[in-house]
Amino acid sequence: MMLFTTPETFPFGVALLLMIGLGVIEGIGIFIAMSPSQIFDHQFELNHPDVDGSLGWLHVGKVPILVLLILFLLGFAISGYVIQMLCTSLFGTYIPALVATLPATLIGLSTVRGLGGLLALIIPKDETTAVSEQTLIGRAGIITTGTAKPGMAAQVKIRDQHGYYHYLMVEPDEADVEFEEGSEVLIVKKQGAIYRGIRNPHPGLV
Repeated sequence: MMLFTTPETFPFGVALLLMIGLGVIEGIGIFIAMSPSQIFDHQFELNHPDVDGSLGWLHVGKVPILVLLILFLLGFAISGYVIQMLCTSLFGTYIPALVATLPATLIGLSTVRGLGGLLALIIPKDETTAVSEQTLIGRAGIITTGTAKPGMAAQVKIRDQHGYYHYLMVEPDEADVEFEEGSEVLIVKKQGAIYRGIRNPHPGLV
């Protein structure tokens, strides 16, 4: 029990708690059909369009970012505890927490690199967002979560020209219009991180 309460393992305990918390949040999101991973990934890619080049080696853009973060926290926490256990076995004492976090961070990144690569092969590619945002304008989709109102976005599922699906946040482009869950929406423009749409005049486009 001393291993989990000593100050030298404090960062790894925090990492475990964060990992569990993120897992619970993601599980609740999936249960209510509003996955935080999908929303977070969309917002992240809007602000970091070059993720394939700069962070591609960590499989960002191929695996949900929250999943990659959970993998990092898992590798970081477990390796940190193992490092401290080895130190007590070899030297009879724990090493400072800051010193232990350095190799644990490298192992955490290696965990993301290794297990993330396996997940990238398993996770379906129909939710990728590797196309230009502008190509989604003029395409129709279905509201999957929430009710879209002026000033309040809802999640819409759109299929791109390659047949892949994207999850966007959309608001009505017209005042006094609401799109309930299941409504068909035609995307007409994009303002910041939010897309704007009208009721789909051609249901066959979905």
